[in-house]
Amino acid sequence: MEAGRIFAQRSIPSLYLWGALGLIVLTGLITALAVYGEYRAFDTRSQQLRQRYLQRQKARIVFDTERVLHFIESEHRRRRGELDERLLQAQILSAIEELYGRPDGTGYIFIYDRNGTCLSDPIQHQNVGRNLYDFKDPDGVQVIRELIDSATQPAGGFVHYRWIKPTTGTLSPKISYARLFDPWGWMVGTGVYLDEIDKVIAAQRAELREKSLHTVITIVLLAAALFVVGLLGVRWLNGIIHREVERLDRHFERAARSHILIDEESIGLQEFRRMARTINAMVGGIHERKAKLRELNASLEEKVIEQTEDLREHNRQLQEEKRFGEALVRAQDSFIHQAIHEINTPLAVIMTHIDIFKMKHGENRYLAKIEAASKMIATLYDDLSYMVKKNRLDYPKGMVDFSEFLQERIRFFHEIAQGNRLSIDARIEEGVTLRFSDVELQRIIDNNLSNAVKYARAESYIGISLRHCKKEIVLEFQTFSRQPIADTQKIFDAFHREDAAAEGFGLGLQIVQSICRKNGVEVEVESDDVRTIFRYRFAAEEQADARPAA
Repeated sequence: MEAGRIFAQRSIPSLYLWGALGLIVLTGLITALAVYGEYRAFDTRSQQLRQRYLQRQKARIVFDTERVLHFIESEHRRRRGELDERLLQAQILSAIEELYGRPDGTGYIFIYDRNGTCLSDPIQHQNVGRNLYDFKDPDGVQVIRELIDSATQPAGGFVHYRWIKPTTGTLSPKISYARLFDPWGWMVGTGVYLDEIDKVIAAQRAELREKSLHTVITIVLLAAALFVVGLLGVRWLNGIIHREVERLDRHFERAARSHILIDEESIGLQEFRRMARTINAMVGGIHERKAKLRELNASLEEKVIEQTEDLREHNRQLQEEKRFGEALVRAQDSFIHQAIHEINTPLAVIMTHIDIFKMKHGENRYLAKIEAASKMIATLYDDLSYMVKKNRLDYPKGMVDFSEFLQERIRFFHEIAQGNRLSIDARIEEGVTLRFSDVELQRIIDNNLSNAVKYARAESYIGISLRHCKKEIVLEFQTFSRQPIADTQKIFDAFHREDAAAEGFGLGLQIVQSICRKNGVEVEVESDDVRTIFRYRFAAEEQADARPAA
């Protein structure tokens, strides 16, 4: 709705009143925003406080667990030939229960075997000997199972859950760290309770609430005082303006009837005096403007005809340019299709004859360079073919043996890496399966391997890993960087190349990103002066039944 309609038939005093009400609303809004901002800032500080507290507690329980593991390893190495293994285990468990713990009953060491059977719990002795592998806390966390899974990781792992706190006998949030002592299959861990930080934050929140209430009361009182003073000022100003408006209105009425000019000296306010001067100039020049208007009307039709013809000519040119552009796009598309087809045939011939030569005469270092270059051309061909066909073909998903598929692509790039003075270190978990298009999966793997060969430091290695991680399948490519990536987001733009001297069109990572977005694959990039990591997280829900047993 237009402003003129909103204030139609309103008087100047009513407008002042609306302004005062608007001032009150604005003051209240600013007050609310200030209070909200304080609470948001407090929430941020609370999160930072909680994060720092959590990091300190994590470091503490990692230290305690590592210390116990060192003790177990030392005793196992020193005494395993002296005593029966079961007796040695019993003595070590007894020593840990006596040595590692705190007077308040927290920070104790718990030990389970791989099957989830409790071997040591100095607080809840009734759990010793029980299998708690499937035990769940009130939030549904399978505590022991997740601790065992985390412990099997090379650096151990953390698990959040709720557990009965010994000092209070109530369920409290807890975080524990666990690592595996592999010779005996022991899961060794300890944890801390996190309810203390909630008490500190609650106290600070109460203090902030009290301060905010005082602030609100102060602002409301100031706003009320300002409103009263403003209202008195408005009444005084309104009297002056109302008298001037009435005087000006009488002059307008006489000028409209008799075409006389307004007496500017009779107007008191300078703003209204300038208005009267403008009205006089308008009345004085009205005859001249009428003459100009008649002249303009006489030539208007001719100008309209001229402009219409110009528009028709411009439209005709646009139509011709559009038809030419469409023809150019069709010709370009046809050329790309034909070029890709023409590349495929000689490339297949080269690769076939390389294989035949190797079968007859064995390996040859010159031939190896030719083979590596041919494979890079084959990778570029596959990229171009995918770019051309992706909007016209549907790539169906099927169950892929991810582990074997990745091994096969690594074998394909072996000669390319050797030709660039690089080696490949692959750590691939066996039996990993994935529901994915094999064409699109190959594009992800090949483009990452191709980039790794281009940008890795000479005489280094390319690290590749594939593993299950909870409900995800994680694929990583690691290289030792010649230089860090300046912008880890910009590298996915089409035609972007981090190193202008490097070969390629800069299309590979753009293809990878489009495939990952299409299939819900999370992409993470880390880069510094030492190393660069590309990490891909595939959802593993559909493959849960196909995961090999631990």
